[in-house]
Amino acid sequence: MKISVSTPSRICLFGEHQDYLNLEVIASAINLRFRAEGTKRDDRIIHVRLKGEGISREEVINLDEEIVYENNRDYIKSAINVLRRNGYEIESGFDIFMDSDIPIGKGMCSSTTMVVVFIKVLLELIDHEDKNNPEKIALLGFEAEVTEFNEPGGLMDQYSSAYGGLLHLTFDKDKTVVEPLDTEIPGCFILFDSLEDKQTTKVLASAKYPVLEALDELKQYGIGSIRDFVDDEKNLAYLEKLSPAKLVKVKANIDNYKTLKEAQEMFETGVDSVKLGELLKRHHGNLRDGLEISTPKIEEILETAYENGALGGKINGSGGGGCCYVYSYEKDAQKILDEVCAKGYWGVILKQDSGVRVDS
Repeated sequence: MKISVSTPSRICLFGEHQDYLNLEVIASAINLRFRAEGTKRDDRIIHVRLKGEGISREEVINLDEEIVYENNRDYIKSAINVLRRNGYEIESGFDIFMDSDIPIGKGMCSSTTMVVVFIKVLLELIDHEDKNNPEKIALLGFEAEVTEFNEPGGLMDQYSSAYGGLLHLTFDKDKTVVEPLDTEIPGCFILFDSLEDKQTTKVLASAKYPVLEALDELKQYGIGSIRDFVDDEKNLAYLEKLSPAKLVKVKANIDNYKTLKEAQEMFETGVDSVKLGELLKRHHGNLRDGLEISTPKIEEILETAYENGALGGKINGSGGGGCCYVYSYEKDAQKILDEVCAKGYWGVILKQDSGVRVDS
């Protein structure tokens, strides 16, 4: 019997580059999906065929042999190793075909969705009860993608893909709190590809580690989190202890956290489209000027969209290239899409979507 599953990509509305600081994120699953189809084999070989935009490869894995990684991001193999290490019994082989319409290497969590959907199809094929547990799937995905290879990164992508919908995620050291938001967002989002690969490792090194180092330097003053500057403004005085390079990044994170809290309050009371656009612009401004993760092409896309009616927008993902999106009234969406694409970029009007699921 063939089992078909899929999982969504996501856009980060607020909280970009804040999940690894144990801060909050508001993200939405979107209707670009990674899919997998699986059937049982009579032997103990897992044969994976993978096709997608810019990617095509095969993996043949013998369950009777040690599964050895051939590179630092050998996610298919790591997912199997992580499942088995956590007590999931994978006794027979499977034929698994995977494909995707998610842009690869563009900040749209293509690697995360591949891992999440692969874990989902394996859990379905072995008929384990955790096949319907999005939190378990998210955590297994994080272990296989991030922990297994000691990679930088947070949990936003795994949770957003596994749960779907519009989510407010709160991260702390021991637990991720998932709050689905039932808020209806009027208008629509339009995704654009800058045609530049994102620079995850480089960007995280320049955006993440200076902030962590700054927080460590301020521990002696009782500062343990970006939240401490917002909860008690008297703590802002300690910012003068930081070097200019670290100061600008910490300030950007402080304002981005404030922006998220304003957005969260708005989502709880009803969305004002103009305000939502302004908050997205403000968030992007901090990412561009404070964390320096934007590029001239991203800026050209956003400015062209604004000239044609977009209300706001931001880079999506770790940055240094990749994708961005804008928010607009539905009546303006097609014009915005056409004008940006006329400059040679690729784009698509998005819809919110559900999480990891079995497809008929």
